[in-house]
Amino acid sequence: MKKNPLIIVNPKSGRGTNERQWASLTSRIHTYLGPFDFRFTTGRGDAIHIADEEARNGRSLIVACGGDGTISETANGIIRSGTEAELGVLPHGTGGDFRMTLGLPGDIKGACERIKNGSTHQIDVGRLKYLDRKGNEAERFFVNTASFGLSGRVADRANASGKLLGGTVTYVAATMRTLVSFNAPEIILELDDRPPVRLPVVTVAVANGPSFGGGMKIAPGAKVDDGLFNVIVIGDLSTATILMNAHKLYSGTFLQMEQVSQIPAQRVKVTPVDPKAVILLEVDGESPGSLPATFEIMPHALRVRF
Repeated sequence: MKKNPLIIVNPKSGRGTNERQWASLTSRIHTYLGPFDFRFTTGRGDAIHIADEEARNGRSLIVACGGDGTISETANGIIRSGTEAELGVLPHGTGGDFRMTLGLPGDIKGACERIKNGSTHQIDVGRLKYLDRKGNEAERFFVNTASFGLSGRVADRANASGKLLGGTVTYVAATMRTLVSFNAPEIILELDDRPPVRLPVVTVAVANGPSFGGGMKIAPGAKVDDGLFNVIVIGDLSTATILMNAHKLYSGTFLQMEQVSQIPAQRVKVTPVDPKAVILLEVDGESPGSLPATFEIMPHALRVRF
């Protein structure tokens, strides 16, 4: 017997609006999507376990209702299950970069109709090996963008703030506060079979999709189905230069800057020059740990309905 779509709901997404509005949202979703089941998450990582369990138990369509973090966790669970379950996206959180990557509408009606009537697409996924918050080796997957350096510290600060002002404003405020004390760390960067390069960096983004940080167009040319990362390397810029050119991240024109380079790659390995340095990661808007890390592309590893 075919099972209803399952919606994994992060009740804290959208600054708590999911929890407060779920009763009314349920009625609207049923109107546009039809019959469905749902489960609430109770904490970080919960959507991974729910999606994995439900996919293994035969659920063929699992929908993430929340922001980028909830979507990423749901995708992780589906991938770990080893099944052909599909991911659906019902945006209702502070982060909307993956929604924009897929060209999904931001309203409930439009998103439900895309889930119900859309096509199945196979997209690339990044596999990341890194150190978790306790210093242990860990692995996870990302659907949009992973990065480190300034972006890692900004994500850490933004997530700690609760994003009460919304995704874009929160990230801008966190960036301004982080820049005050940020010094570009030195790393050793290896891309595919190229020789290792030692350099100081403000941020390096390993991009599967084009935007991060609430709409910053970090890799305008990135595509989720071309089998490649767009690796964006932002060199050692001064705080003044970053502030004067911050607007270019939203217009997508910052790639024209001399200190910024873009390299396609399938595998990226990064090691801090100083083994004691803590260089934080940002992964689909979350801040799970730090370098050293290895990023590998997994072509067409996830089925997504949109």
